Amino acid sequence: MPVELFFDLVYVFAITQLSHLLLAHLDMAGVAQTVLLTLAVWWAWMYTTWTTNYCDPDHPVLRLTLTGAMLAGLVMAAALPQAFGPRAMWFAGAYVALQVGRTLVVSIAARAHPIGVTFRLVLAYHVLSAVLWIAGAAIGGAAQGVLWAVALAVEYSGPWLGYRMPFLGRVTTTDWTIDGAHMAERCQLFVIIALGESLLVTGVSLADHPHLSAAAVAAFAVAFLGSVATWWVYFHRTAEAASETAAHVDDTGRLGRSAYTYIHIPMVAGIIVAAVGDELAIAHPFDRITAGAALALLGGPALFLAGHALFVRAVFGWVPVNRLVGIGVLAAAGLLAAVAPGLVPPLVLAAVATLVLGAVAATDGLRDRAPAQAGLAP
Repeated sequence: MPVELFFDLVYVFAITQLSHLLLAHLDMAGVAQTVLLTLAVWWAWMYTTWTTNYCDPDHPVLRLTLTGAMLAGLVMAAALPQAFGPRAMWFAGAYVALQVGRTLVVSIAARAHPIGVTFRLVLAYHVLSAVLWIAGAAIGGAAQGVLWAVALAVEYSGPWLGYRMPFLGRVTTTDWTIDGAHMAERCQLFVIIALGESLLVTGVSLADHPHLSAAAVAAFAVAFLGSVATWWVYFHRTAEAASETAAHVDDTGRLGRSAYTYIHIPMVAGIIVAAVGDELAIAHPFDRITAGAALALLGGPALFLAGHALFVRAVFGWVPVNRLVGIGVLAAAGLLAAVAPGLVPPLVLAAVATLVLGAVAATDGLRDRAPAQAGLAP
């Protein structure tokens, strides 16, 4: 675990870069680029998590491999702000080196092990997408975004298709018997990384404020409470109960693929977007609300709640209604902001989002008083 925690430090930097990128380009093009880059960052981290789930991270070969992956990840993170500009090749090259290099090492090391088949198929997908990543960086312009989106589509389709390749066959989730508790713990740590970025943004925004007005301090307090409520929704019993379920479910590979590999994406993305909204609220608490600010302040929490509802559904088999109600309230607040932007400044929208998250956390606490067979009452 210590080497994995050391590896995670690179992604603390990457999350910071992504939130700053979105803040600087809060328009349709900026949002699309940030989404694409976030998916790439998550995929690089998640495949490393699958690797350490199967292989001992303290083995000298894997430790060296993770060290190389850290270096590539650091270059990738450093290139994020200009990934659709002069440092496109830096980003693409680092990403390809990380994905292909790590998978190649494990494919060779595990060639005699049954899981080696899966890693060889994964390697084929990464090599195929690598051509698209490098070509997109070389061409630039609109073609870059298209080719990179196709590259991600290739990679993200792999687990759903069982990495089917002509002449190489395919695998199924039953071939991916994993340590479910380890997978759950690693994803919980990434959520903590994202929440840490949220708190960092909150603190830096207050520290850099030119004059500490009452409104700015109020926005700071609201942002902090929003982060606490987000933590509470994710970690209060749900995370622990999900970890126990993941450790004992029959098809651990299927649960690892759906609940953790895919469904954690909207939760992490929602936290990043919410952090951008917090920074805007602290900097401009009573300014006229803009579409971008409203999207960050309300869309981030809504995205997180939607992801968490899917997570509960995937792990426990039921849909938490309070999260759906919360999303509805956030959507209504967004509609009001669109119709009458002068009535709902950023501080008010931030307060609404925090109240919604707090209400979801509170109703979870009330529900937990009822008996539950799976550790989480429907």
